[in-house]
Amino acid sequence: MPTPSQLILASASPRRQQILKDAGYAFTVYPASVDEESFPATLKPGDVAEFLAEQKANSVAEKFAEDVVLGADTVVAYLDTLLGKPRDPADAGRMLRLLSGTTHSVITGIAVVHAAAGLFRHTRVLSAVSMRQLTDDEIARYVASNEWQGKAGGYGIQDPDPFVTRISGSQTNIVGLPMELVGEMLNEAGVKI
Repeated sequence: MPTPSQLILASASPRRQQILKDAGYAFTVYPASVDEESFPATLKPGDVAEFLAEQKANSVAEKFAEDVVLGADTVVAYLDTLLGKPRDPADAGRMLRLLSGTTHSVITGIAVVHAAAGLFRHTRVLSAVSMRQLTDDEIARYVASNEWQGKAGGYGIQDPDPFVTRISGSQTNIVGLPMELVGEMLNEAGVKI
Protein backbone atom coordinates (compact mmCIF):
# COMPACT_ATOMS: atom_id res chain seq x y z
CA MET A 1 0.00 0.00 0.00
CA PRO A 2 1.47 3.41 -0.91
CA THR A 3 2.32 5.64 2.02
CA PRO A 4 -0.18 8.49 2.23
CA SER A 5 1.29 11.96 2.21
CA GLN A 6 -1.20 13.33 4.74
CA LEU A 7 -4.38 12.80 6.71
CA ILE A 8 -7.29 15.00 5.71
CA LEU A 9 -10.24 15.59 8.01
CA ALA A 10 -13.35 16.14 5.90
CA SER A 11 -15.02 18.19 8.64
CA ALA A 12 -15.03 21.76 9.91
CA SER A 13 -16.05 20.59 13.41
CA PRO A 14 -13.78 22.18 16.01
CA ARG A 15 -14.60 19.30 18.36
CA ARG A 16 -13.40 16.65 15.88
CA GLN A 17 -10.28 18.68 15.17
CA GLN A 18 -9.49 18.91 18.91
CA ILE A 19 -10.04 15.18 19.46
CA LEU A 20 -7.64 14.34 16.60
CA LYS A 21 -5.05 16.84 17.89
CA ASP A 22 -5.33 15.50 21.42
CA ALA A 23 -4.73 11.98 20.07
CA GLY A 24 -1.50 13.20 18.45
CA TYR A 25 -2.44 13.21 14.77
CA ALA A 26 -1.13 15.72 12.23
CA PHE A 27 -3.82 16.52 9.66
CA THR A 28 -5.23 19.05 7.25
CA VAL A 29 -8.83 20.25 7.43
CA TYR A 30 -10.82 20.23 4.19
CA PRO A 31 -14.54 20.38 4.98
CA ALA A 32 -16.76 18.34 2.68
CA SER A 33 -19.52 20.05 0.74
CA VAL A 34 -22.27 17.60 1.63
CA ASP A 35 -25.86 18.49 2.41
CA GLU A 36 -26.46 16.81 5.78
CA GLU A 37 -30.22 16.98 5.17
CA SER A 38 -29.97 14.96 1.94
CA PHE A 39 -30.19 11.21 2.51
CA PRO A 40 -32.65 8.45 1.60
CA ALA A 41 -35.79 8.86 3.74
CA THR A 42 -35.93 5.12 4.49
CA LEU A 43 -32.65 5.10 6.44
CA LYS A 44 -32.61 4.53 10.20
CA PRO A 45 -30.55 7.00 12.31
CA GLY A 46 -27.41 4.82 12.42
CA ASP A 47 -27.57 4.30 8.66
CA VAL A 48 -27.89 8.07 8.17
CA ALA A 49 -24.72 8.75 10.18
CA GLU A 50 -22.76 6.16 8.23
CA PHE A 51 -24.18 7.27 4.87
CA LEU A 52 -23.25 10.92 5.49
CA ALA A 53 -19.76 10.00 6.75
CA GLU A 54 -19.19 8.05 3.52
CA GLN A 55 -20.50 10.93 1.40
CA LYS A 56 -18.15 13.37 3.15
CA ALA A 57 -15.07 11.16 2.88
CA ASN A 58 -15.71 10.20 -0.74
CA SER A 59 -16.33 13.78 -1.87
CA VAL A 60 -13.02 14.97 -0.40
CA ALA A 61 -11.15 11.84 -1.56
CA GLU A 62 -12.05 12.75 -5.15
CA LYS A 63 -9.77 15.79 -4.75
CA PHE A 64 -7.07 14.07 -2.64
CA ALA A 65 -6.75 10.51 -3.97
CA GLU A 66 -3.17 10.08 -2.67
CA ASP A 67 -4.12 11.01 0.89
CA VAL A 68 -6.14 9.35 3.63
CA VAL A 69 -9.46 11.09 4.18
CA LEU A 70 -11.46 10.79 7.39
CA GLY A 71 -15.16 11.61 7.23
CA ALA A 72 -17.56 11.54 10.17
CA ASP A 73 -21.14 12.41 10.97
CA THR A 74 -22.85 12.33 14.36
CA VAL A 75 -26.57 12.04 14.96
CA VAL A 76 -28.67 11.73 18.08
CA ALA A 77 -31.60 9.35 18.09
CA TYR A 78 -34.43 8.92 20.52
CA LEU A 79 -36.06 5.62 19.61
CA ASP A 80 -36.21 5.95 15.80
CA THR A 81 -36.46 9.75 15.82
CA LEU A 82 -33.39 11.26 14.18
CA LEU A 83 -32.06 14.50 15.66
CA GLY A 84 -29.41 16.27 13.65
CA LYS A 85 -28.18 19.81 14.25
CA PRO A 86 -30.91 22.27 15.26
CA ARG A 87 -31.93 24.76 12.56
CA ASP A 88 -32.67 27.57 15.03
CA PRO A 89 -33.32 28.24 18.75
CA ALA A 90 -36.88 26.89 18.58
CA ASP A 91 -35.63 23.64 17.05
CA ALA A 92 -32.95 23.35 19.76
CA GLY A 93 -35.62 23.78 22.44
CA ARG A 94 -37.80 21.14 20.81
CA MET A 95 -34.91 18.65 20.77
CA LEU A 96 -34.01 19.29 24.40
CA ARG A 97 -37.64 18.84 25.49
CA LEU A 98 -37.75 15.53 23.61
CA LEU A 99 -34.49 14.27 25.18
CA SER A 100 -35.18 15.55 28.70
CA GLY A 101 -35.36 12.66 31.17
CA THR A 102 -34.54 10.00 28.55
CA THR A 103 -31.79 7.64 27.57
CA HIS A 104 -31.00 8.17 23.92
CA SER A 105 -28.36 7.13 21.39
CA VAL A 106 -25.47 9.11 19.97
CA ILE A 107 -24.28 7.53 16.75
CA THR A 108 -21.20 8.55 14.79
CA GLY A 109 -20.62 7.23 11.31
CA ILE A 110 -16.96 7.03 10.31
CA ALA A 111 -15.44 6.59 6.86
CA VAL A 112 -11.75 6.29 6.02
CA VAL A 113 -10.82 6.48 2.34
CA HIS A 114 -7.44 6.19 0.65
CA ALA A 115 -8.58 6.17 -2.96
CA ALA A 116 -5.15 5.56 -4.54
CA ALA A 117 -4.74 2.41 -2.44
CA GLY A 118 -8.32 1.24 -2.98
CA LEU A 119 -9.11 1.50 0.74
CA PHE A 120 -12.73 2.32 1.57
CA ARG A 121 -13.79 1.54 5.15
CA HIS A 122 -16.89 2.69 6.97
CA THR A 123 -18.71 1.83 10.16
CA ARG A 124 -20.57 3.42 13.04
CA VAL A 125 -20.26 3.64 16.81
CA LEU A 126 -23.19 3.90 19.17
CA SER A 127 -23.13 5.28 22.71
CA ALA A 128 -26.05 5.63 25.12
CA VAL A 129 -26.62 8.87 27.01
CA SER A 130 -28.97 9.39 29.96
CA MET A 131 -30.17 12.95 30.52
CA ARG A 132 -31.84 14.27 33.64
CA GLN A 133 -35.26 15.90 33.52
CA LEU A 134 -34.89 19.54 32.47
CA THR A 135 -37.10 22.42 33.51
CA ASP A 136 -38.45 24.91 30.98
CA ASP A 137 -36.17 27.57 32.52
CA GLU A 138 -33.08 25.37 32.11
CA ILE A 139 -33.94 24.72 28.48
CA ALA A 140 -34.53 28.43 27.85
CA ARG A 141 -31.20 29.39 29.48
CA TYR A 142 -29.30 26.75 27.53
CA VAL A 143 -30.89 27.77 24.23
CA ALA A 144 -30.11 31.44 24.99
CA SER A 145 -26.44 30.51 25.59
CA ASN A 146 -26.16 29.37 21.93
CA GLU A 147 -24.14 26.33 23.09
CA TRP A 148 -26.53 24.18 21.02
CA GLN A 149 -25.33 25.54 17.70
CA GLY A 150 -23.76 22.97 15.40
CA LYS A 151 -24.41 20.07 17.80
CA ALA A 152 -26.50 17.02 16.98
CA GLY A 153 -29.42 16.78 19.39
CA GLY A 154 -28.98 20.41 20.41
CA TYR A 155 -26.44 19.84 23.21
CA GLY A 156 -22.82 18.88 23.78
CA ILE A 157 -21.56 16.60 26.53
CA GLN A 158 -18.50 18.83 26.80
CA ASP A 159 -20.61 21.92 27.60
CA PRO A 160 -20.45 23.40 31.12
CA ASP A 161 -23.79 21.78 32.12
CA PRO A 162 -24.62 19.09 29.58
CA PHE A 163 -27.48 17.66 31.68
CA VAL A 164 -26.01 14.19 31.28
CA THR A 165 -26.26 11.80 34.22
CA ARG A 166 -24.71 8.69 32.67
CA ILE A 167 -23.04 7.47 29.50
CA SER A 168 -22.37 4.03 28.13
CA GLY A 169 -19.77 3.63 25.40
CA SER A 170 -17.15 5.94 23.95
CA GLN A 171 -17.02 9.45 25.42
CA THR A 172 -15.23 10.80 22.32
CA ASN A 173 -18.02 9.30 20.19
CA ILE A 174 -20.52 11.44 22.07
CA VAL A 175 -18.39 14.52 21.32
CA GLY A 176 -18.19 13.53 17.64
CA LEU A 177 -15.27 11.19 16.89
CA PRO A 178 -14.87 7.74 18.50
CA MET A 179 -11.08 7.68 18.70
CA GLU A 180 -10.78 4.07 19.83
CA LEU A 181 -12.09 2.85 16.47
CA VAL A 182 -10.82 5.79 14.42
CA GLY A 183 -7.27 5.03 15.59
CA GLU A 184 -7.60 1.41 14.40
CA MET A 185 -9.00 2.49 11.02
CA LEU A 186 -6.29 5.12 10.48
CA ASN A 187 -3.60 2.61 11.43
CA GLU A 188 -5.00 0.19 8.83
CA ALA A 189 -4.80 3.02 6.28
CA GLY A 190 -1.13 3.60 7.11
CA VAL A 191 -1.60 6.75 9.20
CA LYS A 192 0.53 6.61 12.33
CA ILE A 193 0.79 8.97 15.28
